[in-house]
Amino acid sequence: MKKWAIAAVIYLAAVIGGYQVYAQFFQNEKEAAHSSEGNHESAEHGHGEKGAHGHEGSHDASESKVNVNVEYNDSVIDITLRDKQGNPVNDFEMNHEKLMHLIVVSDDLEEYYHLHPKKTGEGIFQVEHKLADGSYKVFVDIKPKHMNYSVMPAEIKVGESSTSHEHALTPDKVFKKTVDGETVKMKMSSQKTSTPIELSFELDKNRLEPYLGAMGHVVILDEKAEHYLHVHPLKQDEPVFETQFDQPGIYKIWAEFKQDGKVRAFPFVVEIK
Repeated sequence: MKKWAIAAVIYLAAVIGGYQVYAQFFQNEKEAAHSSEGNHESAEHGHGEKGAHGHEGSHDASESKVNVNVEYNDSVIDITLRDKQGNPVNDFEMNHEKLMHLIVVSDDLEEYYHLHPKKTGEGIFQVEHKLADGSYKVFVDIKPKHMNYSVMPAEIKVGESSTSHEHALTPDKVFKKTVDGETVKMKMSSQKTSTPIELSFELDKNRLEPYLGAMGHVVILDEKAEHYLHVHPLKQDEPVFETQFDQPGIYKIWAEFKQDGKVRAFPFVVEIK
């Protein structure tokens, strides 16, 4: 009788122990599966945010969700922004202290203006600036919220006799320019395609002032004024920039600096091989 009782106790203990092991194993598997699912969702969410951010930075015109219309009348430039359904585009991120940067260049790339239109209505911006008769390329630089946007050239003509003229840029042999008595020298770390290129500028830093939240700005256009780059300094307190050219060709660079309260644009023509 005692042997039977002992055997029963041992058997019962084995059953209870086995159940506990099984329960613990099942719980661990459940927690592992839940953790894996949570990590998967987190990874998908993170990838989505990263992908969206990178996508918004794309320069593929076919993916741009904003239609831009630019008109010039009586020394006033009007910019109208609409989405693909024709609705006004109204929500923007601040882009170096401004909602919009408007770059206007003559068709021969001799005239250059960096303007900041004001928002005057639903999807409407306006700025007053007198232009001489001729043809111009206009670049509307904005950051719409939650919308893909690519900066593409728009064309305006001023005056009845305004016509486009063929032009060819000649690369500078020396990267040294003087504007209003101020001299700036530019150094390029490379002139090759598909590689990061550092642009550093030598100028009187004692009188250099912040301009639109940075110590200078650089705008770059290709010879045909079809491709646009707006480059900001690597550091807020140094006139050093980094950019990259995907295609060989001749490009014009305007380096903008503010000294003694005045902003000047120093033009350089470079050849990328």
